[in-house]
Amino acid sequence: MPYNSCMKMTMFIDDALLERVMAATGAASKTAAIDLALREIDRRSELKRLAAKGLGLSAAELRETFDPAYDLNTLRKSEGPVKYGRRTNTRR
Repeated sequence: MPYNSCMKMTMFIDDALLERVMAATGAASKTAAIDLALREIDRRSELKRLAAKGLGLSAAELRETFDPAYDLNTLRKSEGPVKYGRRTNTRR
């Protein structure tokens, strides 16, 4: 993720909810948990959009398109950490 697309902000987030998300996902930090949650909602909304658009597949064909071994948490962890923070000035 490019640094220029990140921003620092103050938010009020339910502490208990955030702790549950961190425990459920194995996120090592609050930032990682929020990043993971946002990416998951984005992924789900894209799937809904595609499904609503109509893929021209039967229900059986749709079921066959997903790997039964699909595990979102494993996939997310394999993406590696997202780096946050200030960019260093490389133009000197």
